[in-house]
Amino acid sequence: MITVTESAAKKAQQILAKEGHPAGTSLRLAVQGGGCNGFSYKMSFEPQPRDTDTRFEVHDLQVVVDAKSQEFLSEITLDYVDGLNSGFVWRNPRATKTCSCGESFDMQREAP
Repeated sequence: MITVTESAAKKAQQILAKEGHPAGTSLRLAVQGGGCNGFSYKMSFEPQPRDTDTRFEVHDLQVVVDAKSQEFLSEITLDYVDGLNSGFVWRNPRATKTCSCGESFDMQREAP
């Protein structure tokens, strides 16, 4: 299960409004190869989710995740921290290594 905190949802909604995205735009959470430790977290706005995406709503925010990323994101929490170092924070209890910036990770995948 993916958790998006209320503060992360509110910040994403603020960005959606500020950038003028159309109604119905979703927050896409994804993982791609690369970064210091093998994988990087990605966020973007998706006006038209794919039929194969997992979709859910949290705190009035539509969120979509593609099937490949779902395996890597299944237990993460996406938070937004406001303060001196404001920003989105990914908390992944399954990560075996992370970089100091918090946007790259490696993890033990479950055997098929």
